[in-house]
Amino acid sequence: MAETLTIYRAGMATVTDLGRFGWARHGVSVNGALDQYSAQVANVAVGNALNAPLIEIPVMDFVCTASTDLLISVTGAPADVTIGGRAQPQWEPAVAHRDERIVISNIRRGLRTYLAVHGSVAQQHTMGSCAPDPLIGVGHRLTDGDQLALAGESVYIDHPYSRQALFRLAAPLPDFPDRWTIDAVDGPHAAQFGESLGLLYSREYTVSPSSNHVGMRLSGETPKRQQGSELLSRGVPVGAIEKPPGDELLVLHRGRNVTAGYPVLAVATSTALSRLGQVRPGQTITFRQQTIDEAVAARRAEAVALTELHHRVKIAFGTVGIPVKTLSFTPPPSQPLASELEHQLPTRPTPD
Repeated sequence: MAETLTIYRAGMATVTDLGRFGWARHGVSVNGALDQYSAQVANVAVGNALNAPLIEIPVMDFVCTASTDLLISVTGAPADVTIGGRAQPQWEPAVAHRDERIVISNIRRGLRTYLAVHGSVAQQHTMGSCAPDPLIGVGHRLTDGDQLALAGESVYIDHPYSRQALFRLAAPLPDFPDRWTIDAVDGPHAAQFGESLGLLYSREYTVSPSSNHVGMRLSGETPKRQQGSELLSRGVPVGAIEKPPGDELLVLHRGRNVTAGYPVLAVATSTALSRLGQVRPGQTITFRQQTIDEAVAARRAEAVALTELHHRVKIAFGTVGIPVKTLSFTPPPSQPLASELEHQLPTRPTPD
């Protein structure tokens, strides 16, 4: 009989992974964890593959138990985490014994936390991913009473060494500020805004409550298009910052439609997209102009940090016999990333 994770309080939690890559040319959005960095760290911290299914927990409290001893990690926005009533730090692995309640509550300063379990959870995949997509009707939004089958084999993981400071993994933590700075590169229609484009990088924008996984609506003083004819619908990348009619901006996120017709004045970088996944309605954003080289360097630095964390996990877990999956990036960090380079390649199929 398979071991299970029983959900007692689901809130708005879903089972997800890093997304559905390679299907945009067929009209299928990438979706996946909105804070990709936090999701990846959560999986690395328990020895999983980067793209293993895990639980994304937005805003509301979450409670579960396991039918076996379990190695878990919780990352993302600051929250109160307890296991069997004991306070547990985020961003490092911890042992939850059989039937102990894992409680994640009081999520603050950001919007989402991530719960990964060693070996992952068993989920049905569609087009290579378990990420929810309401448009094509796939995905698993959790409800109270759900039981998730655990995918990996149970191993004895509670070891005295795991409770020593030496074996804490020092995962690199992002900040969760009251006012967010979001890096962006100029988009394909930046020149059409003339000097007005400077407003994008010098004004604060407030996130609307109507924002969701498809995109953010931002209010504030927006750049005005100075020239240009009517735009035909065209492929747009995740992270596109669009200027529709009226006094708002749209920032397209991982659930975006793959085509749109509004001018794209900038594109949020790949590392900035994870930060956007944590910005709460009512918080403010300032965009910071970046070059392509700076954006790619930031993405590679993030990949290096994950690689170093994986190395520490492999050493620490190896001492107590816990298996660790091989690290494999999707998309590979050595290649130009879609959110940074799509605006240079308007004749190519829309990448993920």
